[in-house]
Amino acid sequence: MLEEHRLDSKVHDCAAFDCGTPVLNEYLARFATQHRRRGIAQIYVLVDSSLPSAVLGYDTLSAAEVHTAQITDADRQRLPRFPVPCFRMGRLAIRKDHKGRGLGKLLLGLAVDRCLRAKEEVAAYALIVDAKGERSKSFYEHFGFTPCTDPPLTLYLPLGRSFESGCVLRSLA
Repeated sequence: MLEEHRLDSKVHDCAAFDCGTPVLNEYLARFATQHRRRGIAQIYVLVDSSLPSAVLGYDTLSAAEVHTAQITDADRQRLPRFPVPCFRMGRLAIRKDHKGRGLGKLLLGLAVDRCLRAKEEVAAYALIVDAKGERSKSFYEHFGFTPCTDPPLTLYLPLGRSFESGCVLRSLA
């Protein structure tokens, strides 16, 4: 059974994680625990309950802001002219021997759900993601993310009323 946990370096074997992208592997092995402790990012790992030390995938969430000049014209019209608060998923990675099984979709859905719940307590306009290339950009676009005007590999998903009804989570199901 798959379970999502907050990263715990005493339980989760971060050094053994390999998603095929060295910078994402290195982040989990060397920097994730420090960032969690320092309040820079919260790291969530996906594990199989039968072997909870093996990280199958992970994502990171933190607070962020977006300058309205980065938002598409249609969305910008409804926003103030100053930066607006958002959540940022800085990283999302799946162990390479588990790719193609829907784990990225699952982690993304859990992150969107977490942002929607947090938004009830702390205002945030959107979930921002930083795609690591054209392939991951296409992944996010498939789930309704819109590219920012600059930089082009940063995308956003407004967390407005239509998303609060759960339509994004249903599309991820």
